[in-house]
Parts: sequence; C-alpha cells; structure tokens
Amino acid sequence: MNRIRTGDEVIVIAGKDKGKQGSVLRVLPNGRLIVSDVNMAKRHTKPNPNQGQPGGIIEKEMSIDSSNIMLFNPQTKKGDRVGFKSLEDGRKVRYFKSTDEVVDI
Repeated sequence: MNRIRTGDEVIVIAGKDKGKQGSVLRVLPNGRLIVSDVNMAKRHTKPNPNQGQPGGIIEKEMSIDSSNIMLFNPQTKKGDRVGFKSLEDGRKVRYFKSTDEVVDI
C-alpha cells in the first residue's frame, strides 16, 4: 500500500517548485510521481501532418521524486506525514500523523 496515490492533493517540500500544490496525476513504478502544474518542462516538437499534430513548444509535467512530496492536510493547511492503521472492521487505512485523522474514507 502506497503512502501517496493517484488523485491525492500534495505539496512540494524541496526543489525548484518548493511550496507549490497540486494533485497526483500518475504514480510511476520507480518511486516517482507526476503532479499537475509542478516540474514543468518545455519540449520543442516538429509538426507531424500524418497524425495531425501541430509543431511548436509544448509545456508538460515531468516526474518528481516522492521524497520531495508530502500529502497536503486541509485542516492544518500544511504538508503532513502519513501512517497506516487498521480499523475495527479490518480495513487498512492511511491517516495523518499530526491530527490522527483518517485520509481514506
């Protein structure tokens, strides 16, 4: 079970985009994440008339290491550490360590 999943609201804690907030678009198998509007890069592409693609400069999100990301806690308005615990019905859920609030519902 991963600490950060697709769709989670996260905040960047290190790097050139420190302090930016976004949602996780994809989790890659090598421990890296793609977060919306974070770690943007410009790519110069040629037009491809066979596929109908125009040429130009395209901005896209590049991957960022999961160690530079924290899950965003809406109560404290800060990044928070995540732990795991089992509920009474046997489900394993994530929770914020500072407020002891369950992330997964």
